[in-house]
Amino acid sequence: MSNEVLLLPPNEIEKVKAHYLKFKIERSAPGVVFAAKLVDTAITIYKSGKVMFQGNGASREAALWSGNISPANPIKSSSSKGDILPENFTTLSVIGSDETGTGDYFGPITVAACYVPAHQVELVRELGVKDSKMLTDELMRRIAPDLMKTLSHSVLVLKNEKYNEIQGRGWSQGKIKAMMHNQALKHVLNKIEPEKPAYILIDQFAERGIYYNHIKMEKEIVRENVLFSTKAEQLHVSVAAASIIARYAFLKEMDRLTEIAHTTIPKGASAKVDETAAKIYLKHGEEFLKSITKWHFANTQKAMKLVQKRKF
Repeated sequence: MSNEVLLLPPNEIEKVKAHYLKFKIERSAPGVVFAAKLVDTAITIYKSGKVMFQGNGASREAALWSGNISPANPIKSSSSKGDILPENFTTLSVIGSDETGTGDYFGPITVAACYVPAHQVELVRELGVKDSKMLTDELMRRIAPDLMKTLSHSVLVLKNEKYNEIQGRGWSQGKIKAMMHNQALKHVLNKIEPEKPAYILIDQFAERGIYYNHIKMEKEIVRENVLFSTKAEQLHVSVAAASIIARYAFLKEMDRLTEIAHTTIPKGASAKVDETAAKIYLKHGEEFLKSITKWHFANTQKAMKLVQKRKF
């Protein structure tokens, strides 16, 4: 299905509405202010001023309004590294995957995979999806539930009790993440079957060969049309959506840890984290602290030194 998107000024938007008024249909999707349906083309206007044309006649209808207006597709990050993506990649049906929590002493590693078909790309943008590094945790808490209701997705949460167990068996973080990404992608592919994405985009944390070496013993390995790129959340909304969902799951688990520890659990691996870990050790003991942290991190030893000196 062809897909064209234009960003038009208010006066042009009104002209588009008037032109397609007799073909108007009702659509209740978030952000939609007008929708029309021709025999071979669907036209959707969003609050943001974006107009999406979908169908075999999309290019024909978009050409009526394009003039000197540029297509409203996000710009690729020139600083990203990895596979070369198709020129129209931002408009394609893609499963994206991303993870968070890998650098945090407290809290889990979470991985999410998310499918955004071509016809939902603009809807997902209207829901507020963009590079998650540009969003606050509070905003992601608000956006994520709508994304999870709207999109086929899978989110995996590896709590630190299990993390410490498999890390103690010699698994690197790279292997752990690769296994989780592969599992999440399999889940989403199963959910959307028999439909298939045009591509799968993984936010790159390892070279392709290293990634597949990590999961070589798995029975089912997702390989078809898989692309790798750094800063992938800037390259397709599916990865940005996956990043938000993964972060939401991480924050929910951090909320739980704060509740059971009876103290606010900080993110990251800073000196504040060391102090909090020392206080939890003194209040709840080593086993409890170990169960909610990535025990092999240097923060453990730093916290133990603080416990001995009582300097916090």
